[in-house]
Order: sequence, then C-alpha cells, then structure tokens
Amino acid sequence: MSQRRIGRLVLRLIEMETYRMLALLGLPVARQSAHALMQQETDLVDLAQAIRSSGSSGSAGSADQLDDAKLLDRLTLLAGQVESQYAATHSRFSASTAYFKLVDDRIKEIDESRLPGLQTIREFMDRRLTPARSTCEWAAKRQDALSTRVSRISNLLSTRVEIEQQQNSQALLSTRNSRQDLQLKLQSTVEGLSVAAITYYIVGLIGYVAQRGGK
Repeated sequence: MSQRRIGRLVLRLIEMETYRMLALLGLPVARQSAHALMQQETDLVDLAQAIRSSGSSGSAGSADQLDDAKLLDRLTLLAGQVESQYAATHSRFSASTAYFKLVDDRIKEIDESRLPGLQTIREFMDRRLTPARSTCEWAAKRQDALSTRVSRISNLLSTRVEIEQQQNSQALLSTRNSRQDLQLKLQSTVEGLSVAAITYYIVGLIGYVAQRGGK
C-alpha cells in the first residue's frame, strides 16, 4: 500500500471510532427514557380504561361532563409530559442514527478482505453496536408510537366532550323554547282576559249611559 492510501485508511479508522463513540451517546438516554416511557404507557392505559368506563355508563348530566373534563385534563398533562420527553431526546436519537450510518459508511469504504482465522472489522462492529443501535431505535419508535396514541385518544375524548356539549346546548335550547311558548300562551291568555274585561266595562258603561239618558 502506498503512503497516501495508508493515511486514508488510518483516517477512516479514526473517523470510525469517533463516530462509534458519538453514536453510543444515545444509549444512556435510551435507557433513562425506558422507565419514563413505561410509566407513561401505564398511565395512558389507565386513562383509556377510565374513558371507556365513563363512556359506557349510559348516563348523562353535569357529573359526566365533570368526569370528562377531569379525564381531558389528565390526558392533556400526559400529552405534555410525552411531548416534553420527545423534544428532549429526539435530537439525540436522530444524531445517534446518523452516526451509526457514518460508521457503516466508513466500514464500507475500507473495503476489507477476510483473513483466515481473524474477525473482520464489520463483524466486530456489528457485534458491539447492534444491541446499542437496536435499543436507541426501539426507544425512538416507542416514543413515536406513544405520542401517536396519546394524540388519537385525546382527539376521541375531545370529540366526545364536544358532542356532549352540543347535546346539552340543544336540550337547553329546547327548554328555553318551551318556556317561551308557555310565556306566549300566558301572555295571550292575559291579553284575552284584558280584552274581555275592557269589553265588559265598556258595555256596562254604555248601558249605564243609556239608562241615564232614558231618564
């Protein structure tokens, strides 16, 4: 090998080790986020069951509205926690994915040949990096899936709350219309009685005037 080619090979090996170390920075983050993800998934399951129980009760009223409002508040809080963790770790996982790819590219550029009885650099790197790579990818996918589930359940609960509010508004409007109809009937009755009373008074007054004129 020429000196220039040896220099390029040494540079590739140094870059490979540098990118490997940078890629592994995502592994502690993935391990730390595992506990938080497990707790958030448990909370989401509990919320989903509570939402299902609240929706299957078959009752309606202010109590159900308060329950749905509380569930929506809990779900909003959980969504904030999930998105906060996602924002704090997503860049690290993305960087680790990019560095893992750079390691693969440098191994490919070396274009090594197998020697009898010796392990290749690719085999060595795959053995050491595959568990870490899988852990980081698993954590990132788990976060994405959890965020999607929280968003979907939040949309379903928000839709149910809006439907209940619309139903209550329609019931309130119906009650108000019934009251207005009753008020109109009462007003018509009062007006009718007033007309009858005025007519009776006028007739009596005319009769009285006629009697006075006859005398």
